[in-house]
Amino acid sequence: MRLQGKRAFITAAGQGIGRAIAEHYIREGASVTATDLKADLLDGLHCTHFALDVMDKAALTQAIEDAAPDILVNCAGFVHGGTILEATDEDFEYAMLLNVRSQFHAMQAVLPGMLARGGGAIVNVASVAGSILAAPGRCIYGTSKAAVIGLTKSVAKDYVTQGIRVNSICPGTVDSPSLHDRLRATGDYDAAKTAFIARQPMGRIGTPEEVALLAVYLGSDESSFTTGHNHVIDGGWANG
Repeated sequence: MRLQGKRAFITAAGQGIGRAIAEHYIREGASVTATDLKADLLDGLHCTHFALDVMDKAALTQAIEDAAPDILVNCAGFVHGGTILEATDEDFEYAMLLNVRSQFHAMQAVLPGMLARGGGAIVNVASVAGSILAAPGRCIYGTSKAAVIGLTKSVAKDYVTQGIRVNSICPGTVDSPSLHDRLRATGDYDAAKTAFIARQPMGRIGTPEEVALLAVYLGSDESSFTTGHNHVIDGGWANG
């Protein structure tokens, strides 16, 4: 098993990409601590799991210090829609707090232990919609995910000689409960789904499991020579 003997801490593990990563990590032998804002979403995971608000710095820090993980997976985030003229200060602040600052705080909490133990792997979930490409109606979201990529590269650079690897995953459109919520919010679910699929060169959207397999690789020793990179998994969307 590729993660045997590893301790992993995963945020937003209740559904979608986070849930798939937690399930694959468990399957690959990791000792997983899975967290989510909603505790009931974690039911059925065969690992330590509990409710956690990643925007609560003290609670997040304590949970990570207690888990002492070898692998940190920052998956919590929210997709705001709209152009810059439709964006509000409140939306912008929330996106930066949840999508960026929670990852900032999680890395601050995990790094001392990883350094003391001689190494570790951090996997940050960003998005292809950010600095990789621009998606329509994703002004705030794209800004926050571009920040995640910058944060990833900076931390990777600072600790590259100390056994710490930091990488980001940039998914394209992935089948998840949040995607279906956004499709319903358009008022025409079927038309919106057709449009989302049409923009994918492969003619389909991705699955959480496909992203989880990449997260397994980045958390495992198989990627021991890989750090500071953004790993695009988008079915060719960013390739034009």
